[in-house]
Amino acid sequence: MLQFASYDIVFQEIPNEITLAINLTGCPNSCKGCHSPHLMENAGTVLDRDSLDVLLDTYGGAVTCVCFMGGDASPKEVEALAGYVRNKTGGRMKTGWYSGKPALPKDCLLEHFDYIKLGPYIEHLGGLDSAATNQRLYRIDNGTMIDETSRFRKVYVY
Repeated sequence: MLQFASYDIVFQEIPNEITLAINLTGCPNSCKGCHSPHLMENAGTVLDRDSLDVLLDTYGGAVTCVCFMGGDASPKEVEALAGYVRNKTGGRMKTGWYSGKPALPKDCLLEHFDYIKLGPYIEHLGGLDSAATNQRLYRIDNGTMIDETSRFRKVYVY
């Protein structure tokens, strides 16, 4: 059963999207230096179609993407809810998943996602904005994962 601790409208998690980021709990990855260690707890509000409908009805007109932040303990449920968002919005709303696993489950259906981030947080390598990061954000295009990680790096013009 998926649960979430919080949600927010964010502008940096998915490039060029206004994203409803849903912070899922029960993370099994235990990454050292995690910025949200409270998400490791099995606590929060149940995230199912009904609670997702409330969020979509409330914020659906203001966002262009829903991103599930975590959910590594229940990847099939994340996949099912991403598919639900696509169906409910007629494909208008994009979907993303920030997984801390190094790879997708073998039976993951990419067709439910527009974006997937993979890789555990390794403190000394940094996050997506670090040139040394092990994490990758992929845009899904016709079943192909295209690495978009470089879009997070700041370019300075002098």
